[in-house]
Amino acid sequence: MRLWWCCVIAFVLTLHLPNSAAQTPRIRNKTKPRTAPTTRPAADHLSTAYYAKSCPNLEAIVNRKVNAWIKRDSTIAPSIIRLHFHDCAVRGCDASVLLNHRGSERSAHASKTLRGFTLIDEIKAEVERRCPRTVSCADILTAAARDATILAGGPFWEVPFGRKDGRVSLGTEANLVPQGHENITSLIGLFQKLGLNIVDLVVLSGAHTIGRSSCSSIQQRFSNFNGTRKFDPSIDINYLNSLKRQCKLGTNFVNLDVTTPRTFDVAYYTNLEKKLGLLSTDQLLHSDSRTSPLVDALASQAQLFTSQFAVSMVKLGNVRVLTGKMQGEIRRNCNFVNS
Repeated sequence: MRLWWCCVIAFVLTLHLPNSAAQTPRIRNKTKPRTAPTTRPAADHLSTAYYAKSCPNLEAIVNRKVNAWIKRDSTIAPSIIRLHFHDCAVRGCDASVLLNHRGSERSAHASKTLRGFTLIDEIKAEVERRCPRTVSCADILTAAARDATILAGGPFWEVPFGRKDGRVSLGTEANLVPQGHENITSLIGLFQKLGLNIVDLVVLSGAHTIGRSSCSSIQQRFSNFNGTRKFDPSIDINYLNSLKRQCKLGTNFVNLDVTTPRTFDVAYYTNLEKKLGLLSTDQLLHSDSRTSPLVDALASQAQLFTSQFAVSMVKLGNVRVLTGKMQGEIRRNCNFVNS
């Protein structure tokens, strides 16, 4: 049965790989049928060669800065990946999470543990010196997330560029980002609204193979679970006791992956099979019938995880991008809209 599921999942995943769609046969009629004009999706205007002439050193600048920071602090890699997700999950990948003013996403309670803003500012400052008013903060953040993944041991993918920066950031919208205690149905619904599917949900959750979480995100698993004043039964009891010792304060941090927290691997999925998922949203991926077959398939196939992670990250980076001249701007400073 497990082998059958792996074959099914492998087939499903191939449906989401680039260039996998079958070509449509050409219509040989002499007169072309009239069709309503269509608008190309904004992501179709992105290109890996977008800055080839206007800022050819962009990716080298991003890589050098990200590499230098990770050498000093390896925890910055998952923080940049998380920052990218928080940005794309709210208004699309428009760098709205970087805007720093009263009432912005960045100032919201739900964003209090976000990190990496100073690194993005450093990259932007260097890019502005080399290519003034050319590269958006949204593109910089997307490229930084890719390089952070690689430097953490994850896969490479080509980043398509051409995003513009948004001018709106509302703190109330920061609550749209999952906080670690949602149910699977709500997570699937959120991803569908972003144009992502259930495969993307399970694969992108695998980013939790590195990084940490605040203890405040898991304290509901210790007691008063679903109003019962009991601990969450889906967590291994020895793991639960270990977390209690580490989480004397809600401001403490614990590793998302209890076995190999600094290695980008499939241990995140094998942990779920052993009831060692840190967040309740992580563990639910294994107990829900809609997602558990994917968890099992990814746990046993490392290459499947890394290859699909790259595909899903490209899809995430294309969510509701701004590309038109009137849709957004190229911020000169990622913290503020242009005056």
